[in-house]
Amino acid sequence: MRPPTRLGSLVLRRGFASTARRLDNYAFVGLGQMGYQMAKNLQSKLGPSDKVSIFDINTEALKGLEMEMKAAKGGAAVELAASAFDASKDADTVITVLPEPQHVQGVYKSILTDSLPKKNRIFIDCSTIDPSTSRAVASSVSAAGQGTFVDAPMSGGVVGATAGTLTFMLGAAPSLVPRLEPVLLRMGKKVLHCGEQGAGLSAKLANNYLLALNNIATAEAMNLGIKWGLDPKTLAGVINVSTGKCWPSEVNNPVAGVVEAAPANRDYRGGFGIALMKKDLRLAMVAAEEAGARMELAKPAFDVYEKAGKEEQCQGRDFSVVYRYLGGKE
Repeated sequence: MRPPTRLGSLVLRRGFASTARRLDNYAFVGLGQMGYQMAKNLQSKLGPSDKVSIFDINTEALKGLEMEMKAAKGGAAVELAASAFDASKDADTVITVLPEPQHVQGVYKSILTDSLPKKNRIFIDCSTIDPSTSRAVASSVSAAGQGTFVDAPMSGGVVGATAGTLTFMLGAAPSLVPRLEPVLLRMGKKVLHCGEQGAGLSAKLANNYLLALNNIATAEAMNLGIKWGLDPKTLAGVINVSTGKCWPSEVNNPVAGVVEAAPANRDYRGGFGIALMKKDLRLAMVAAEEAGARMELAKPAFDVYEKAGKEEQCQGRDFSVVYRYLGGKE
């Protein structure tokens, strides 16, 4: 018999490492704009022998998603749950997508009762909250002997959630990654393992802090150049091949007519809401204070988003609307 080649053994080792245990029962809690689309993608990409139990306090969203899932046919069986506990009691994997730290704490407190059957569950929290709250919830899951809690905040917005192209920033033990990746990749396109539990949130908040500042700076620079008489497209073209290039200048430019797909061309409708950016900036500030990290520009930036968010012409719009708040020409 011919001995196995080095290449053959490499392929076998690689295949073994990437094989995850099959998980049949899923719970999905939190059907907001992001969660609704994520749950829909998850269910559609599972097999008919699998089950997804869904819950949200918004009964209209709950029933609407059930109708959409069943109308599409195929995918996992769908079950409406009466509570987060009810959704989780038989689940191997529980996914939560919730608005604020207090919501995450409240939902997990309701799940981790003495009535919950003991099981080696994986709890995947895709909410954007502060790392310290996430670590506290992880400790409560561990203390209850109910499995493991990981953080997997995402990037890509509602468009990415709908298209299944989200990027997840994962905070989990390396040994869990092969088990977690197949689940996340049913809802997204990329999983970036950032380190142990809490690391995903730290990476997400650091990124969004930089995004918050870049957005304001881009709005100010565009406003400055236009007031000097520069054509907006010409100015953006210079910035985007120079050292000022950033996502707000190139993809989400705050001036209408510069980037066709940007919210600025739709009266700043859609996109990443200014209230959400203010929330993420606040969370980054809390995390920075706990870590002893100086952020000199955080408070001025927070004030800009807070003041802009109170103006009727900016409320409920994409965070690039700060250009309008600054008096930019439209």
